[in-house]
Amino acid sequence: MKLTVNGIVHEVDVEPEMPLLWVLRDILGLHGTKYGCGIAQCGACTVHVDGVAQKSCQIAVGDLWGPVTTIEGLGTPDAPHPVQAAWIEHQVAQCGYCQSGQVMAAAAFLAEVPTPTATQIDDALSGNLCRCGTYPRLRAAVATAAQKLSEG
Repeated sequence: MKLTVNGIVHEVDVEPEMPLLWVLRDILGLHGTKYGCGIAQCGACTVHVDGVAQKSCQIAVGDLWGPVTTIEGLGTPDAPHPVQAAWIEHQVAQCGYCQSGQVMAAAAFLAEVPTPTATQIDDALSGNLCRCGTYPRLRAAVATAAQKLSEG
């Protein structure tokens, strides 16, 4: 079967029921998307499918409905996405395990709500857990990214 990940078309020989998460990590070698809980509750496996944040542990690769973007495809070291740049600026990560999912959720959220309130940020990212509790820095980074995106 064929799938597009980070703008590249891949042909994979897997069962259609295989979770997208395992195709990304084990078949394509994209390890930025993390396994957390396996039941779509923690958000560590968040990717974009057709521009929308989705938990890849619960999407069968045979059910994909659009192109996939992972944390590896969001930005580059030389040109990070504004959310990635804000994450660094606010030093959001502690252990870092949840961060790729958090960044992906935040980027998809800001694409839909370009000037969010703190409450909207909290609500939008409530499906992504951070065991280290960096939520104040996370909220500040999303607000900074929103400002940078609005400035163009």
